[in-house]
Amino acid sequence: MEIEKKENLKIRIESEEYEIPFGGTLEEIAKACQEKIGKIILGARLNNSIVELFRPITRSGEVSFITLDSQDGLSIYQRGLFFILHATVRKLYKNRTIKVLHSIGHGVYCEIRENGKNGKIVELGIGDMENIIAEMNRWIEKDYKFKKSELLKSEAIGLFGNTGMYDKVKLLKYRKKKTVKVYEADNHFDYFYGYMPPSTGYLKWFKIVKYGQGFVMLLPRVVDGQVVVPDFKPLPKLSGIFLEYSRWLEIMDIDNVGDLNEVISKGERSVNDLIILTEALHEKRIAMISEEIKKRKSVRLVLIAGPSSSGKTTFSKRLMIQLKASGFRPITISLDDYFVDREKTPRDVNGNYDFEALEAIDVELFNENLVDLFKGKEVEIPKFDFVVGKRVRGSRLKIDKDQVIIVEGIHGLNPQLTELVKENLKFKIYASALAQLNLDNVNRLHTTDVRLFRRMVRDSKFRAHDALSTLQMWDSVRRGEEKNIFPYQENADAMFNSALIYELPVLKTYAEPLLAVVPDNIPESTEANRLLKILDYFIPITNIEDIPRTSIIREFIGRSAFRY
Repeated sequence: MEIEKKENLKIRIESEEYEIPFGGTLEEIAKACQEKIGKIILGARLNNSIVELFRPITRSGEVSFITLDSQDGLSIYQRGLFFILHATVRKLYKNRTIKVLHSIGHGVYCEIRENGKNGKIVELGIGDMENIIAEMNRWIEKDYKFKKSELLKSEAIGLFGNTGMYDKVKLLKYRKKKTVKVYEADNHFDYFYGYMPPSTGYLKWFKIVKYGQGFVMLLPRVVDGQVVVPDFKPLPKLSGIFLEYSRWLEIMDIDNVGDLNEVISKGERSVNDLIILTEALHEKRIAMISEEIKKRKSVRLVLIAGPSSSGKTTFSKRLMIQLKASGFRPITISLDDYFVDREKTPRDVNGNYDFEALEAIDVELFNENLVDLFKGKEVEIPKFDFVVGKRVRGSRLKIDKDQVIIVEGIHGLNPQLTELVKENLKFKIYASALAQLNLDNVNRLHTTDVRLFRRMVRDSKFRAHDALSTLQMWDSVRRGEEKNIFPYQENADAMFNSALIYELPVLKTYAEPLLAVVPDNIPESTEANRLLKILDYFIPITNIEDIPRTSIIREFIGRSAFRY
């Protein structure tokens, strides 16, 4: 029988065309193009689908490369580093495991723990840091090739069970797919839900710094065309919130998504118990913040800031209730009413109105009004008419000495917003979904993704925006957060982590249908598919009747007790 010969494939990159044999890879073409464009290439998009540079190609098409200076490129790079970090710890520390926990600045905080659920932290010394770095550099110098195999789920569970990776066993147990894609390099097998670079030799930029009981692995950034690894800047307040979240997980006896799925699989009673406990921890934290405000007897202004879809509005209303219970008579002022007239609004690099810039707010009038109110004067609070894009006559306001003003807005922690108000009168709160349950010990779930799911569901339910519209605007939203919010988060007097351990199983039911209809032939389909893969790890919670109407999640799925 004559074997059919496959013709060479035609690959088009911008205006140039290349040929590769059927089943060949894009790595050699990428290396040639890397010299031309001067960027580190880590992956590619073939006909709008992400492919690894070492994946055998079986169809012709348009190719665009994924470079380190993109979010997808940084994610690929990060996974490769976690692969060799995991392999390193398994080699250096028998009966220990790496726990990749949360982002902090330009790095990721990690701990080495004893094997087993909620294993004790193994505190490291400087010598340990040197050994880890040396072994990781050995992996990089050897330039081991990554290989990808597709196993039956039962085979993958057996493989990870035999090597003591029980966190992966539990994660895969509840997946619907019957096959699992497993990576291997130098006889270390691992599972990641994203894509990998071609080999370990690509991963030469990183730093490891001891921090607390663990360490921070610092990731590269591309600045002015150069790859740099930023120095570590401690964020003690943010670290405290992550530590608090770890304690919450211990209270609930949940260590990862596999544990969460196990709780959900037991039925409604177990889910209801989880919801009650999670909401109780939120309420306790809000009450503690209220007590902090009460102890500072001089406080007259509470400023609440945080990135998009953090649940700031529900948090502010719940905080108001707690303050009332403590004897305050709080009122709210909307920062939106201090927008400058539309024609005075600054524009972004694309020429669009930049409503998130501080200059979009009449800071001078806002400060004057606050100072006069605290002096006991009556002032006119403006009202912004979003239809005509102008401020109109508002209402008169005068406050008593026992009244606290609550202001919610993205610039709340920026000193310029309230520069004329004395510091002892202010109490600043940073609210965000600051921590999230991870898939397993090395596969993180980004809190940014949790906020994106929230935003997508809310946009669809209350703003008549489909998932595509949310995805298209998300990069702009993120740029605004990086510029206007994150640099000021350590200015906060208190932080509130609005993440709910059970929220992704709830949001799954709403978000999956929205993402499923994003067309395959547009750039946003890559992101839609990535988000769908994340949701695939969770058993859904479909009965939402047990979720309190005061919950943060109600701000996004509806039927909240509060008016927005």
